[in-house]
Amino acid sequence: MKNWNRRKPMGLDHVAEHHRLKPTLSWWHLMALGVGAVVGTGIYTLVGVGAGLAGPAVVLSFVIAGVICACAALAYAEVAAMIPASGSAYTYSYVALGELIAWIVGWSLILEYSLVVSAVAVGWSGYAAGFAASLGVDLPTALIAGPHAGGLVNAPAVLIVAVVAGLLMLGTRESATLNAVLVVVKIVALALFVAVALPHFDPARFEPFMPYGFAGHADGGAQRGVMAAAAIIFFAFYGFDAVSTAAEEAKKPARDLPIGIIGSLVVCTLIYVGVAATAVGALSFTEFANSPEPLALILRSVGSGWAAALVAAAAVIALPTVILAFLYGQSRIFFVMARDGLFPQALAKVSPRTGTPVRITALTATIVAALAAFIPLDEIAALANAGTLVAFIAVAVCMLVLRRSAPDAPRLFRAPAPWLIGPAAVAGCLYLFWSLPRTTHVFFAVWSLAGLAVYFLWGARRLKTR
Repeated sequence: MKNWNRRKPMGLDHVAEHHRLKPTLSWWHLMALGVGAVVGTGIYTLVGVGAGLAGPAVVLSFVIAGVICACAALAYAEVAAMIPASGSAYTYSYVALGELIAWIVGWSLILEYSLVVSAVAVGWSGYAAGFAASLGVDLPTALIAGPHAGGLVNAPAVLIVAVVAGLLMLGTRESATLNAVLVVVKIVALALFVAVALPHFDPARFEPFMPYGFAGHADGGAQRGVMAAAAIIFFAFYGFDAVSTAAEEAKKPARDLPIGIIGSLVVCTLIYVGVAATAVGALSFTEFANSPEPLALILRSVGSGWAAALVAAAAVIALPTVILAFLYGQSRIFFVMARDGLFPQALAKVSPRTGTPVRITALTATIVAALAAFIPLDEIAALANAGTLVAFIAVAVCMLVLRRSAPDAPRLFRAPAPWLIGPAAVAGCLYLFWSLPRTTHVFFAVWSLAGLAVYFLWGARRLKTR
């Protein structure tokens, strides 16, 4: 157990050539990856879940979640530019805080990315089924819903994960280019929603603004309030950390990573607040709360069935960009942990033809497809948020630790007011974590204890000695 506190060097000089990923991505690939990851299920589906928890104040919930994410994003941008290696918060923690903390963070990231991909696949399935129904094709419930919703298996969710995984195996640059095209489709669809729904905007629908109050509290078997909604729809914002997993595959990581991380978050926050405000103003939140396709529902309710069909079609086409970004990120987390010896190193093999980790991508896709087939969306979102919040806290702490332990290290991007931004990110994430449902706390504690057991029984013993 002597390795539990060891640190990893910042660079890649210690990594064998056959374990390195190929740098093929430019800044616009990373920006599109971030926007593609962030703008997705959160605005297409979770706006309904958030409205059910906060009422019209879901708009405020989006703002609060966005501000907390902004603090974390600044920390990510600084540390990512310093440590241009794949692995995101896991790698940063390994460099700054030691192996055991890195394992805990990596284990949390596994939870985050796996469940996010599953959740988005479930959301995509709902829109795909709705779009098919609008064309007169009614898919059987047994094949479009898991056991919790009266079905057998969510087959469309499994299918889309398989398709995206196959695309990622073909090559990172090719996947990123297609992702950029689909991101444009997605943004155009959201602009169409605003343009059609805005004429039906009624300020009276914002009264009362906070029907469930501000702080999270138990109400009718659920945690309600502005902060309870923020803790859930926080899920909608954190795709920007997928950008940091691409550090090793970026052509100029020190320049491109901060652009991708911060730029994508700013763009997406503006989109989210605008779309959420339009949704609440166009239709009473009680009518679209918890709908699997709230935006299409709102458009149909205001008599624009054609626009609803187009938005649903765009969701079917473009939501896979979120799956792509997070499945990409998850495979890279698994890959780096295997490369470090904390998982079987055979999984860290890179295809000589495509430069991608084919084995780990296939394994990741198998896991998330199984989750998507059977787990309900709201439970996935809450548990994924817990893992993300731990990772965000770790990155903020890493930034502060490296400011002390490596004050002279090159920093091509420096977060402003780090001793304000860092603690604000930590405090905000801790509050959001506390606002999550109590069952989520229990599940996350069980997951974390299982991770520690795996580390001490497997990872520490099999650690590669360099």
